[in-house]
Amino acid sequence: MGTLKVADYMHRYPVTFSADMPIEMAVDRLIQAKQLGGPVIDEERKVVGFISEQDCLSRMLMSTYHDQQASKVMDAMHKQVLTVRPYEDIIDLAQLMLQTKPKLYPVVDDNECLIGIISRTDVLGAIDKELHSHYRKVT
Repeated sequence: MGTLKVADYMHRYPVTFSADMPIEMAVDRLIQAKQLGGPVIDEERKVVGFISEQDCLSRMLMSTYHDQQASKVMDAMHKQVLTVRPYEDIIDLAQLMLQTKPKLYPVVDDNECLIGIISRTDVLGAIDKELHSHYRKVT
């Protein structure tokens, strides 16, 4: 299999969030973008967290049950985030995805600044495309 790099299959303009953004606004962004989650970034585009649809749903339900005021992204986001680099190999990422839970990974440069995201679907598509190119050569 050829060398498949994250940069070739990542989304370069993902929906992002700020820690102080209201959950309701984050939900609107996720729905509009049809994205399962996204990185929470600071002013320098450094990843400080990750928020998913599930995180938003959980926080909104909790607010509903307890009749609380609106929550912020920082109240629901995961602060420990697995990231990948654009030059990493898709096959290595696929193996990581089999061992860890995230379905979507922020892609960061060597300065830890966000440059995109890559999902399991993107990785699956990359591997499928590569395998199909080999099938065509054989037949």
